[in-house]
Amino acid sequence: MILTQRLLHSFLGAASVGLLLCAAGCGGGSHSAPQAVPITVSLVGSTVTVPQDGIPVAVQLLISSTSETALVSLSNLPAGLQWKYAATDTNPSGTLTFTASTSAPAGTYMPTVTVNSAGQTASASFTLVVTVVTTIGNSVDATLGVDGKLEQFMTTSFQIGGWSTNYFGSGATATSRVATLNALQPQHVRVQVAVGAVPMVSNTGQASDWDFTILDQSLQPLLEVADHSPELQIAIAPTWMCLSNGNLDVTNHLSDLAVFSANLVRYYNKGGFDVGGTHFQSQGKYPIQWWGIFNEFNGNGLSATDYVKLYNAVVSAMLAVDPTIKLAAFEFSDYGLGTGDAGDPMQFLPTFLAPANAGGVSAQVDAMATHFYSLCGVHDTDADVFTTIPQFVANVDYFYQELQTRSDLKSVPVWVTENNVDADFKASNGMSTCNPSQVFVTDQRGTSAFFAAWRPYLFSQLGKAGNHALFQWNYTGDTQYGEVDPNGIPYLSYWVDKALGTMFPSTASSPGPNILSTQSTDTTSVETLATRNSDGSVVAMIVDRAVASPSDNNGLGAPRTVVVDISGAGTFSSASLLTIDAATNTASGPTAATVPLASRISITLPGYGVAFLSLTP
Repeated sequence: MILTQRLLHSFLGAASVGLLLCAAGCGGGSHSAPQAVPITVSLVGSTVTVPQDGIPVAVQLLISSTSETALVSLSNLPAGLQWKYAATDTNPSGTLTFTASTSAPAGTYMPTVTVNSAGQTASASFTLVVTVVTTIGNSVDATLGVDGKLEQFMTTSFQIGGWSTNYFGSGATATSRVATLNALQPQHVRVQVAVGAVPMVSNTGQASDWDFTILDQSLQPLLEVADHSPELQIAIAPTWMCLSNGNLDVTNHLSDLAVFSANLVRYYNKGGFDVGGTHFQSQGKYPIQWWGIFNEFNGNGLSATDYVKLYNAVVSAMLAVDPTIKLAAFEFSDYGLGTGDAGDPMQFLPTFLAPANAGGVSAQVDAMATHFYSLCGVHDTDADVFTTIPQFVANVDYFYQELQTRSDLKSVPVWVTENNVDADFKASNGMSTCNPSQVFVTDQRGTSAFFAAWRPYLFSQLGKAGNHALFQWNYTGDTQYGEVDPNGIPYLSYWVDKALGTMFPSTASSPGPNILSTQSTDTTSVETLATRNSDGSVVAMIVDRAVASPSDNNGLGAPRTVVVDISGAGTFSSASLLTIDAATNTASGPTAATVPLASRISITLPGYGVAFLSLTP
């Protein structure tokens, strides 16, 4: 190639400069090549919340790189979650879009986004929450409750026995304890008369045969609280009417039990009775309208036929004294539907509800009462305990099915007059009554955060099944059974039951709210109950019953976020949220807080618990 002189001089000049650079950089010293600029990756916001109903959620992915392209991948995502990445035209940064279906399990995850760009790799972890979506409709679901109404009231119980103390006391103590009980708004507080408090202690015909001291010490204050209408359960017979094993001697003393029961009605409702020259009469100004007839006959030595005879005889005698009273029948120790064992209502209810002319009940029945405890012993896991609730709903359904066989009883409501997590108690030797080979252990789930999921879940399921009353067992007691401790200090269970009674009121004069139609993307770990009151206000109850680990026993539960879609529920002016969970202050109770009104309101529970979303029109 022939070069012009000018080009040649340019070439030589450039070569000279190159040689000089080489001389300066290639001597005995070291030399490092320029380092590539590190790439970085981050998401705008540390938490990505994706609903299960398929609505896409976009989040900005920021990538710093010398290249205009990047390869993006994600790991540790739950099944059922889809994603895609779209970069900008001149920058590797772009948008990540997530979409979840109901097959994506609700919960909290920690996925990682990894970026390859300019020959380098960078990663960032972030929190991803797959949320449940509950849609509240504007129509009443007439298939639930009582023709679409939630006619179930929440209430409580007292057991009065020889060990009972003067719980209410006097003066400021009585004022405070009555106020705490009244705040529950309980209806027909159940009073079970147990050993040592039965007012007839012998049968000599003398005044000393009767002593109402222990019973009235608690019952008289209860006549003054709430609706002034406790349900007095004639739980057991006086000792002198019983066999050596403590069971009623039906053959020889059934008529005596009827006379005894009639005298109780006289004492509280009809001006009293006389024995041995002494007049016995209640000092209360309120009569007792509701009476429960015997307690758990199936566990106390009576057959179904025995109980029919007992009920007919006792109720007839009581009604002869006061025909205005109302009667709760059966009071069944209920467990094992369809198992054929001693707690199976299928073994007893058909006999009781047989036609009257075929040996069935012939006396007045105003409610059919049954008892439900999820377990009898502390050993069962949280997951096991939750599975008992649908089983008991099946029991209530069975009660209503059998009631339909009697045209005169088909409108009788079902009441659950005893209810708690665990029915076990300590035997005299310190061992478990239900599991005699094991040392008794107090089950803390009666008052822990677990209860804040268990009781609302049960309340919702039973109310939807048409149950009319749910009685806590027991009002005052230890951490397994109580709503308040022996000093009247509330447990978490008190605040749970107070919220249920307040949020879903139902009385004889004002039946409960309408049950609204709902749709939820997850019914396995979240329970939803939505109702509308006569003033147009709506309450949506969200229950987090998600178990963190299958082996948990009194665990904390797993967090759940629920998006409540109220866009089709009506027009509202404000919203508030009341939450009860492990963080609730049991001394002062939960406090409702105003939340921003939107068509979709997000509620997060950190573990077992319940939230009440109140919407005001």
